[in-house]
Amino acid sequence: MSDGFFHEGDLVGVLTTQPLDRLLDYKAPEGGCQLGAFVEVPLGPRKVIGVVWGAGRGDYDHIKIRSVIRVMDAAPMRAEMRDFLRRAADYTLTPMTAMLRLATRAPGLGDPPSMRKVYRLGPSEPDRMTDARRKVLEVLRDYGGLSFTLKELAEMAGVTSSVVKGLVKQGAVAEEDAPRDTPFLHLDADFGGKDLSADQAKGADFLRQAIQSDRYGTTLLKGVTGSGKTEVYLEAVAECLRKGRQALVLLPEIALTSEFLTRVEARFGARPAEWHSGVTMTERRRAWKMVGVGAAQLVVGARSALFLPYQNLGLIIVDEEHDTSYKQEDGVLYNARDMAVLRASIVGAQVVLASATPSLESYVNAEQGKYAKLELTSRYGPAVMPKMRAVDMRDEVLPSDKWISPALAQSVQARIEKGEQSLLFINRRGYAPITLCRACGHQIGCDDCDARMVEHRFLKRLVCHQCGETKPMPTVCPSCEAEDRLAPVGPGVERLTEEATALFPNAKVVTLSSDLFGSARAMKEQIEAIAAGDADVIIGTQLVAKGHNFPKLTLVGVIDADLGLQGSDLRAAERTFQLMRQVAGRAGRAEVAGEAMLQTYQPEHPVIKAILSGDEDGFWAAEAREREAAGVPPFGRMAGIILSSPNVQEVFDLGAAMVRGDGPLRAIGAQVFGPAPAPIARIRGRHRVRLLVKAEKTAPLQGAIAKWVAQFKPPNTLRLTVDIDPQSFY
Repeated sequence: MSDGFFHEGDLVGVLTTQPLDRLLDYKAPEGGCQLGAFVEVPLGPRKVIGVVWGAGRGDYDHIKIRSVIRVMDAAPMRAEMRDFLRRAADYTLTPMTAMLRLATRAPGLGDPPSMRKVYRLGPSEPDRMTDARRKVLEVLRDYGGLSFTLKELAEMAGVTSSVVKGLVKQGAVAEEDAPRDTPFLHLDADFGGKDLSADQAKGADFLRQAIQSDRYGTTLLKGVTGSGKTEVYLEAVAECLRKGRQALVLLPEIALTSEFLTRVEARFGARPAEWHSGVTMTERRRAWKMVGVGAAQLVVGARSALFLPYQNLGLIIVDEEHDTSYKQEDGVLYNARDMAVLRASIVGAQVVLASATPSLESYVNAEQGKYAKLELTSRYGPAVMPKMRAVDMRDEVLPSDKWISPALAQSVQARIEKGEQSLLFINRRGYAPITLCRACGHQIGCDDCDARMVEHRFLKRLVCHQCGETKPMPTVCPSCEAEDRLAPVGPGVERLTEEATALFPNAKVVTLSSDLFGSARAMKEQIEAIAAGDADVIIGTQLVAKGHNFPKLTLVGVIDADLGLQGSDLRAAERTFQLMRQVAGRAGRAEVAGEAMLQTYQPEHPVIKAILSGDEDGFWAAEAREREAAGVPPFGRMAGIILSSPNVQEVFDLGAAMVRGDGPLRAIGAQVFGPAPAPIARIRGRHRVRLLVKAEKTAPLQGAIAKWVAQFKPPNTLRLTVDIDPQSFY
């Protein structure tokens, strides 16, 4: 190898996406290949994708070593990306092959380039000018000779495709064959900047200077809901584009993407690349390839967009950085917020963590000076923060099968009469969380999990929210066979909709829950309709707490503010505080002042009092003191070990053996708790046991866990999963 290039016949070590624990030796193909090249290689009878990771080891019979089939048409994986995958694998204790799968999740990467028709400005003028033809030519001139597909050009000009075809015949528009994976339209950093408030301008200037430094740094951008955090960090994106570097904006939910893309287009004059489960396979491949050659300046996406092959990444925005959906809970267990910081530190990029209610980890890092901190303390324009008040449910007279208190109902009715919107929030999907037999007390559970099945009346089925199993709503008790004795217990979002519809018969009641939409497009259309005023009362789950802007919404009612305070999760208080503040922040985002009412049976609870008082710094400081005293994150390290098997004895036997063999953990001063049945002790027929490892902040936890786990050889039926920095304990 010379200068990272392997000549034909040289031995190369290839990392494949197959579940093998080593690099495989191959001979470089005719014409040679570069270090980092994406290649297709033979593996048994199959052809698989891999990356040239280095020189081959040569410890195998040279005659039997096969050749690389071909080098793929993709930019080689850069050294910084290989370093990122290695370090992420070491941190999360994940095999490198699984990390590579994350970095190659685009369809058709091995396909040869294909062609399609594109259209650009032609050399002639049409013999007759019409308004429709003028619009097409203006679009082509405005974009400086860039090419468009027929559909793109017709949509941007607001004309039919036949108008474009007519201009082709006239020679005014040129039709050409071009590669299917085309560059994304140029984003203009100076296109549509907005007037910023003094608060916003100060924050934007700070971020611009940070980006100009070309050094790594992380900034916590904390701003009350409606303060205009998005406009501030879009100015950071603009500065990054001026520097010729790429930017990434991570969003926690697909439902937020549509509104955000509209804002990006208004700011930069064109749409960015998208990367999430809602985009087509064709667009995923295009985004992956164009990011790799620098032909996508900005990517807006879900957590896995971190693993795209950026050519020159200069900025990562993590919007709603506190959101739990940034933690991937299956496959590779990683937290996108933390991996964003790791990736930026490798390439000398800036990270902006944006939230109205930051995670305690980010709050502590900012307090300790590891992160810079920017605060936006007031809402943008005439909007003011909503008034917060508790509804003490101990004083409310309410039937046992109703959940909207008289006080809240009266406030909703007043908003309806004024033509304003109200939101009733409950963090439970479905109709009722439990279906109970009044004859024998049996609660209908999932056949494959230790979880109660949730009634979804709109679907006319029971659904397990752990494994997704469904069954028709039974008419007789499966235990005692009593007829007509099954009753729903507790409210879900659908049952609340039923109650609200009866309470407010003249109002339009709309339900926002992820279960009720067949596609991201349907959800987007409903959200847009609500924002336009096409609803009087919105019934919503956690989906509504995330970043949506409903200008006519002036009242938020939280049905069960105590719900998140139950259980032993160390983050229960933090998450309840964040969720309540985020939901309340949906109210009063325009000219009319808003109000948030929290129904609670514990108005004296410290978390409820902190929410109502608005003393956020006081809450975070108190929560930090408690965590520090307990030695738990962010002041200590934790890791979860989850054992699962169809055989319950198998998981408990291995769990007990692991506790007895905890020498590598004791050597670093770590403690092991368990084994204990997981809170949901069976999912999809597999029994689940958890162990919890706790260590000091500076302890070399990953190395010790790797040595500890390596002592045991579980049977093939048993799965052992390591979760570094667990976010949930189910």
